[in-house]
Amino acid sequence: MEIGSTTTTTTSASESANAALAADFDTFLTLLTTQLQNQDPLSPLDSNQFTEQLVQFSQVEQAIATNENLEDVLALIGDGNTASAVSYLGKDILAEGNAADLANGQATWDYALADPAQSTTITVTDENGKLVLATPGQQAAGQHTFVWDGLDSSGEALPDGVYHIAVAAQNAEGESVGVTTYSTGEVTGVNTGADGTQLLLGQVTVPMSAVVRVQDPEPSA
Repeated sequence: MEIGSTTTTTTSASESANAALAADFDTFLTLLTTQLQNQDPLSPLDSNQFTEQLVQFSQVEQAIATNENLEDVLALIGDGNTASAVSYLGKDILAEGNAADLANGQATWDYALADPAQSTTITVTDENGKLVLATPGQQAAGQHTFVWDGLDSSGEALPDGVYHIAVAAQNAEGESVGVTTYSTGEVTGVNTGADGTQLLLGQVTVPMSAVVRVQDPEPSA
């Protein structure tokens, strides 16, 4: 479900299981009644078999009821997550990720170096994984911001859309330096679904669980 869009309703697993169990139980009772009506009076049917089957139906019904209760609990948790996510609307967030929305000739990422680097290279790829830019990055340990003007390696302006960043860094010994990349921007929408609660940064989707910082947007100059 996307906030502000049409909500679709789906049948829960427990509802489907209940329907199937009811159909099976009706079939069982029909067969039982037919067998009882046509049994040999001199050799009656073994009632223990019917009792065992009734017990099995009861156990399945109890299991389905337990699943229904779990679904209710998960629904409450989901509603709480959605309410919390809605409070992010209009806020600026920083979330672990590598995607950014190029709009009006600008896309922004953050990245953090675990240690000082001798060399750092930033690469940008489009939605199809095509390399469009490679450029040097910062070498000091800590967090940095990379603002891209939307121009590729030949200076050509690229169309708006989602692009991805990768940062590779090496120290003086030629060993790799740990790098974490972040998606950043204003939350413009919220999605809830099978993948959990997702925040929208324009066209970019990030899991709510990946958020590491939330703040009010800076006032316009």
